[in-house]
Amino acid sequence: MTRMLFVNTYVEDVAASRSFFGALGFAFDETFSDENTASMIVNDATTVMLLARPKFQEFILDEMTDTSRSREMLLAVSADSREAVDTLADTALRHGGSAWTDPQDHGFMYGRSFRDLDGHVWEVIWMDPAVVAGDGPPDM
Repeated sequence: MTRMLFVNTYVEDVAASRSFFGALGFAFDETFSDENTASMIVNDATTVMLLARPKFQEFILDEMTDTSRSREMLLAVSADSREAVDTLADTALRHGGSAWTDPQDHGFMYGRSFRDLDGHVWEVIWMDPAVVAGDGPPDM
C-alpha cells in the first residue's frame, strides 16, 4: 500500500489561497472543499488541506505558529526541471507570494523558495534524474 500524506495548515482567506495555488497549477478535490477548506491535490498520494483559521484551531490543542516570526515546517514540492522551478516560484511571486531565501544551486539540485499568502514557506526543487535514480549526488 502506498502511504498517503495529508498536510493541514491554516489560511486567512480560503478563496484567496485557492486562487493563489490554482494559479500555480494545483487542482482541488471538491468533495473535501467548502467555504472553510480547500483540499489541494499535490499528487495521487499527497493532499494539502488549506483550512480557515477557526477550522484549523478545531484540530489542534495549542496555538498556531505566527509565520511572520517563526517556521513550523518547510513544505517542498518537486519540479521537472530547473526552468520549472523558476516558473513556479516566479508565478507565486506574481500572485502575491513573497521571496524567502536566495536560490540554492548545487549543480545536481536547484531550488527556490517563497512564502504563500499566509507566510507558510514553500520550496520548489529540481534534482538531477541520475541522482534520483540512485547514482548518488556528487561530493558536496
